[in-house]
Amino acid sequence: DEEPASSFMCLLKKKKELRCLEKVVAEKKEAFRERLQDIAEQWRDLHARRTQLKAHVQSSGRTVQENEMLRNQALKKASKDREEYIKKENELLRAKRELEALREQHQKLCQKLSKYFIFKRYLEDVVEVSQFRDIEDVISFYKSLMRSRKELLQSQQWHKEMTEQAKMLLDQYRAEKGAEMLQCKNELVQLKQYLDQAQSDIPVWEAQWIDIQNRAAKKTTKLRALERVIHNLFQ
Repeated sequence: DEEPASSFMCLLKKKKELRCLEKVVAEKKEAFRERLQDIAEQWRDLHARRTQLKAHVQSSGRTVQENEMLRNQALKKASKDREEYIKKENELLRAKRELEALREQHQKLCQKLSKYFIFKRYLEDVVEVSQFRDIEDVISFYKSLMRSRKELLQSQQWHKEMTEQAKMLLDQYRAEKGAEMLQCKNELVQLKQYLDQAQSDIPVWEAQWIDIQNRAAKKTTKLRALERVIHNLFQ
């Protein structure tokens, strides 16, 4: 369905180009006709000037030097007019070539127009069996669908990019937390070693504590005996 619609849109575009080409061809023809008229007028002016110059030379009583000067001027003018004529001829030849190229392009567009005519019939049949009012309505709906499709693709691309970015951030977070967990494990192993060392030192410290308590008890007993002796001596 998308290809016939695109083909019909191309058909409408080619029709528009064909109308533009026909307008250009008409303008070229008019310019070509005006150029021919200008060249014809220039030739008439040239012949008239030559006739006037010849009559003037024949009827005047000027000297040979003046006649030679007029002759040189006429030759220069004729040479200039000849160059202008050659220039106009070249412009005319270029215009003919452009016109021929436009005719060939017009013929190709006409062939394409006949080739895409079947799509116009197809869209007319679609309008008859659907809720669309005309072909322009079908094309408008098609353009709307294409815009929606483009927006959907852009949205999918955006979500894909966001997902990839989130995945990258998640991988980075996992790597950071993995390093932190590894450090915590190492610290935990070290603390466990300290705990094991402390637990192994507990019996030694308990034995020392019992010995300290025993010596304190002995000193306390001696101190009480001394107190009784001192009390008796005081009495």
